Amino acid sequence: MSTSTAGRAATSEEEAAGGDDGPAPAGPNVPPGSPTPPGSLARLGRGLRTVGSRSYWTTPRLVRGLTALSLAALIGLGATATAVLGGARDGTDTIGHQAAPQAVRAADLYFALSDMDAQAANLLLVGDDQDYATLRKQTLDTYEQRRNQADNDLQQAARAADPAGQRAVQLVLGRLGSYEALVARSQLLEEQAKAPAGQPSPAALDAYRQASDLLRNQLLPAADQVTAANEATVDRTYAQQRDALGTGWWWLFAVGVLALVVLFGLQRALAVRYRRVVNPALAAVTLLTGVVLVAGLNLVGRTDDHLVTAKKDAYDSVIALSRARAVAYDMNADESRYLIDPGRAAVWEQAYLEQSQAIVHLDGATLSGYAAQLQDAAGRHRADHSVVPFGGFLGSELHNITFPGEQDAAERVLGAFQEYQVIDHKMRDLRAEGKLKDAITLNTGLAKGQSNYEFGQLSAAMDDTVAVNQKAMDGALASTDGDLDSTTAALGAAVLAAALVLVALGVRPRLREYR
Repeated sequence: MSTSTAGRAATSEEEAAGGDDGPAPAGPNVPPGSPTPPGSLARLGRGLRTVGSRSYWTTPRLVRGLTALSLAALIGLGATATAVLGGARDGTDTIGHQAAPQAVRAADLYFALSDMDAQAANLLLVGDDQDYATLRKQTLDTYEQRRNQADNDLQQAARAADPAGQRAVQLVLGRLGSYEALVARSQLLEEQAKAPAGQPSPAALDAYRQASDLLRNQLLPAADQVTAANEATVDRTYAQQRDALGTGWWWLFAVGVLALVVLFGLQRALAVRYRRVVNPALAAVTLLTGVVLVAGLNLVGRTDDHLVTAKKDAYDSVIALSRARAVAYDMNADESRYLIDPGRAAVWEQAYLEQSQAIVHLDGATLSGYAAQLQDAAGRHRADHSVVPFGGFLGSELHNITFPGEQDAAERVLGAFQEYQVIDHKMRDLRAEGKLKDAITLNTGLAKGQSNYEFGQLSAAMDDTVAVNQKAMDGALASTDGDLDSTTAALGAAVLAAALVLVALGVRPRLREYR
């Protein structure tokens, strides 16, 4: 069709459409709230009938309308992808780089405080006995190491905790100095008394009791509160983000399909009205939109998979094992407290059982029967790893085995925990038989078959299992960061701009025929 023929056709079509620019202007202003005049409704109805008639949609109007819809759909696709993936990036940042590390750091604070108290108890336990001189020096060094670790954890927590966490951190900061002063006083009184192993002076024991009560009643609950607050943030953000990704996937799919349908409609209109088989620019836009849609949906799916890996598969195990390690050190301290403080022996025995149950919960277990019941439960689990007949932090981990090497590492934790419980039972038997020094040696010894050796094996196995999960968590977070980085955003913006330009280039020559 020549340009003149197209122009005449357009003129004829536009004349058939009525040749007007819409309804006549309304009359004088009507006060707000007044009923719409009947004449206005009539004009509105005529206008809607005109727009809805086939004669109204001349070729230029149809092309311009479909072009506007195509541009709007492409912009909508870009906006939807930005909202969905930008929200995913922010949610992943909150989980992986803020709340989750803070929860783990708070559990580490609990561990450092627990081990500080365990070392303080051991200092009273070995007393002035020269047989334990080397152990005493090691104990002092470990106490200082844990004190520095607690200070560092507090500084990190103070910078990032939420309001509730901040209050808990401030409580620990305010009370930790008092705790350290009481421990120092206990050590000084013990040195002055030159008491034998396992028999601290009443004054030294009283100072330690005050320190330990302060730790257990205020410092450890506050540290646990920081952990719980950050865990709640992780769980809440994870649930919200998974819902948002699921909904976002369907929104992206719907807007993308709409964009493809409108682009196809525009190409069909051009093919029918202008007798052309294909418009190269619009064909390129359609192909590009399809590729972007598939890539975007795949990116949302990958982000969701990485989020599940990072939080459910990895983080849940990391935090469970981190808390198990922290409780284990408090449990280890309960043994020393039991030996140095016979007046509170029943209290420390109950505390030891509660800490053991937190790690591996056995229904109806008592302190005297715990080791045997644990052996039976562990045997049933080893016969079939899918059977986990106990709860607690270790039970949670064994229900969440996901990564290569994790099963073996977790089994080593269970085995070391068993050995530690067997030795604890022996230590209590020695104490009951009046063999206090033998009980102290068994409790503090670092040789194979002694308590602190097996506890070291337990701690190392926990660290190894945490490392497996931490590596997987870091990998999933790094993958999400790479998928949703500034390069992806810039590439998406460039593709959107190119698509908009191509649409304009595709219809411009056709619309110029009507000038």
